This record gives sequence, C-alpha cells and structure tokens, in this order.
Amino acid sequence: MIRPVNPSRKPTRALWAAAALALGLLATPGHAQKSMSGGLPTGVQEQTIKQVRLDQQLNAQVPLDLPFRDETGKSVRLGDYFGSKPVMLVLIQYRCTMLCNEEMNILLDSLKKMQFTPGKEFNLLIVSIDPREQPDLAADKKKSYLEAYGRPAAAAGWHYLTGADSSIKPLAQSVGFHYAYDAHTDQYAHPDGVILVTPQGKVSRYFFRLEYPARDMRLGLVEASSNQIGSAIDAIALLCFHYNPTTGKYSLALMKVVRLAGILTVLAMAVGVVVLKQRDRLSRRRLGDAAFLGEG
Repeated sequence: MIRPVNPSRKPTRALWAAAALALGLLATPGHAQKSMSGGLPTGVQEQTIKQVRLDQQLNAQVPLDLPFRDETGKSVRLGDYFGSKPVMLVLIQYRCTMLCNEEMNILLDSLKKMQFTPGKEFNLLIVSIDPREQPDLAADKKKSYLEAYGRPAAAAGWHYLTGADSSIKPLAQSVGFHYAYDAHTDQYAHPDGVILVTPQGKVSRYFFRLEYPARDMRLGLVEASSNQIGSAIDAIALLCFHYNPTTGKYSLALMKVVRLAGILTVLAMAVGVVVLKQRDRLSRRRLGDAAFLGEG
C-alpha cells in the first residue's frame, strides 16, 4: 500500500530545492516565471525544466466533456463532478515520490484544518498527468490519503482520475498547467498548484509555491461557490480580505476595511438617532399622560 509521508514532517533542504527547481516556480496573471537555472535535480534535463510553469488563467473554462476513469476503473466525464459544488483540482503524477508527495501532504494538512469536507461543500479531483498510470494505482492513493484524512464521508467527494493524453493535455492547457516528460528519469517535471474551479467549470483561484493555507482555501471555495457555502463570518471576511493572484494568498485590504468601518459607523449613528427619537417620543407621551391624569 502506498502511504502518505507524515504531513507534520518538515521537508528537507534538498527536497525544497528539488521542488523549487521542478516547478515553474511562481505564476502571475498573464505570465509565469521561468524555472531557476543551475543545480538541477539529478538526471533532469535543463531543457525539460524550462518548459515547466503555471500560468494563471482566471475565468478560463475547463472542458467538462473530457473522458477519464475514476479509481474504480469506471468511465467518467470531467463534468460529472461539476454542477452543484466548487471543485478543488490538483494535477500530479501518482508515482512521483518527491514533489507530488510533499504537495499532497501539505494539502492534506490544510484539509484537516478546514471545516469544509470533500463531498459536502466541494469536490476534490486529483488527476494524473501520466497516461501510463492506471486506476489500481489511483485506488491505492485514494485509500491511503483518506485513511490519513480521517473523515470517511469524504470518499464520496474525493476522486482520483486517470486518462489518456487526449484528455490530460486539454485539461492541463485549460488551467495553464505546463509540464514535460523527462526520458532520463522517466518522470514528469511539473509545477505544484491547487486550482479552485466554480461549479460551472470556470477557473477561480490558484494556490501554489507549496503553500495552501486552510483559511485562504476556505475563502477561495466560498468565492468559487458565489457564497453558496460558508458562514456569515466568511462573507464578512471576504469584505475585508483581497485575493492577490501574484502571491496566491488572501491579504487584508486596508481600504475595504476602512470603507466597511465607515459604513458600520454610519449605521451605528443612524440606529442611535432612531433610538434617541423613540426615547424622546416615549418621554413626551409619559409627560402627556401624567398631565392628563393630573387634570383629571
């Protein structure tokens, strides 16, 4: 059985270096930075690394008619997982033992911290970019990570898909995920990234650089669902926080906070005026009643 690496274990310096080089590193709206030069992971060709990047294609449409197979071997369409819930999409190679393992374990740690659960508030799709990988390997991966996750109900919304190049490549292209096969290592060099997609299949948010904060992903899912999931607190938080596509994080938006504070101040003043008027009316009515009784 394939076991996930302990998520609490801090990655080694060598692993971080290999991951950074295997990525296209950071993606920004409209372009992606090229991979770093020098010190390439053993055996991986520099020309392969140069092809790897993640272009943020916000609002791009994911092709929902693409055929895949799920972890049971059943033929499915990508669109089977869309329609009612936002989707968290991750593209990896199941056989990868370095970057992919670290990426999935960091994601697992974030998922454990979130109150949202796959299958309830959102669907989670892990798609293999290696057309040679089969459903039996996908099933092993799903079993291992579900056991580590500790929420059995998530099985209904957490899926591992495999497919042919004719399905994998169009999906990757639609979300700006550029990867390359390296014959020397028999591995795929690729960027990391958790991609949030709306129920209609529109790319909504990207999280990358092996940083997937639970709070940020929760806010991203709320936005991707058009506020159909989450609480009133999430709605208020989205009024104060702004998604920065350059960093892939939510940060406090000072001007939004100032505007919100101004609105709340005006509302508080309005409520205060109404309360004072009501008290004044009650006082006058009492005085009138007292005067009437005195005359009687």
